[in-house]
Amino acid sequence: MFIELTVGNFRSFKERATLSMVAAKLNARDPQLDLNNTFQVDEDLSLLTSAGIYGANASGKSNLIKALGFMRHYVLSSSRESQADEPIDTVPFKLDSQTELAPSYFEVVFRLEGVPYRYGFEVTTEKVETEWLFYSPNRKEAKLFTREDSEFSISRALKGGQALKSLTRPNALFLSVAAQFNNEIAKKVLGWFKRVNVISGLDDSAYGGFTAKAFAEDESYRAGIVELLQESDVGINNVVVEKINVHEAGVFPKNMPQELRDFLLKQVKDEGEFINFRAIHRRHCENDVIEDILFNLDEESEGTQKLFFLSGPVINTLREGKVLVIDEIEARLHTLLTRKLIGLFSSEKTNPKHAQLIFATHDTNLLSNKLFRRDQIWFVEKDEEGASHLYSLAELKVRNDASFESDYLQGKYGAIPILGEMRRALIELSQEDGHEIE
Repeated sequence: MFIELTVGNFRSFKERATLSMVAAKLNARDPQLDLNNTFQVDEDLSLLTSAGIYGANASGKSNLIKALGFMRHYVLSSSRESQADEPIDTVPFKLDSQTELAPSYFEVVFRLEGVPYRYGFEVTTEKVETEWLFYSPNRKEAKLFTREDSEFSISRALKGGQALKSLTRPNALFLSVAAQFNNEIAKKVLGWFKRVNVISGLDDSAYGGFTAKAFAEDESYRAGIVELLQESDVGINNVVVEKINVHEAGVFPKNMPQELRDFLLKQVKDEGEFINFRAIHRRHCENDVIEDILFNLDEESEGTQKLFFLSGPVINTLREGKVLVIDEIEARLHTLLTRKLIGLFSSEKTNPKHAQLIFATHDTNLLSNKLFRRDQIWFVEKDEEGASHLYSLAELKVRNDASFESDYLQGKYGAIPILGEMRRALIELSQEDGHEIE
């Protein structure tokens, strides 16, 4: 279970900012939201099922998601020998000379097998400056290890940790090394990071291959994906798998994601065939006869294609109780389809294992007190120095019955484009042309 992420001196985030999934002590306008959009972990902790991040273009929404994506990738890969001579792929805040050479800060708090953990590190492009792991098996937080440059303090609870200090490169995380050498606690923590998936709603290739593989090989996933498509009212009654001769002309659509193309080619092997997916639609004929007609996926709308490819990660996240983070979730999707995907996480029926969704979006139609509690809505805004700041609607004085969308577009919550200078420029141009802008 994901509790919070803190990031500092990374891309547009100069100061530390924290995204929290802890449910605030507030009541939604609709009491049903308090039941559906939160879940109780213990008597002291209630978490949110989803959170949406809003902000103007270039405000830093994507950078917050990139921070979690970087952290996940670095934890899972830094111990590999292939990374020995590679610089660390962090990007500090560059609009201040004091931060450009300072380390970037990353920390996550999560719950694993009923136990809270807090893990983080500070890194430059050259080395790990500090690293720490704490847990709370008996409510009180206890240290598992801390690291400052090449100095380590390792608890006995992290068995075998002492012997791994000398095996940890300056540009590698001690946690990753410990997991590589089968330390049980470190392996569990890495396992949690593997259950956090970060994807872009703009790039189907990032998850299209996963959906294709799941659909082709797992009957239960196939049924789940088809059910989602049917309930989304995109006109698809079913999806079938068929074998296609790889040597036929025009087999691969020009816009097919490369990852999906690679997956299909792997199916060819020696048979010269691969698996293709075709959607079944219903066609009305004369005398009220209804027959099935097959469509290739590239004949479907871009929104339908995205829904198909995105359905795999969504269903996997819900079934396994994982965490899914999506940038630009609304890209190529109608608002009602986006609502449906988000709504899957706000139902005990479709989300019995308390999976969590974090998404960035520009779709203000989702800003509704009928869909979200105030603590589920987050904003990112840049200041005059170009630094991003993160805050929740729950931190502002907002009434439960307020029109979230209308007030946001009016600028009452901040985090919207400042169009004053653009408007003045347009007025000046129109006056030069002899026209006026109302």
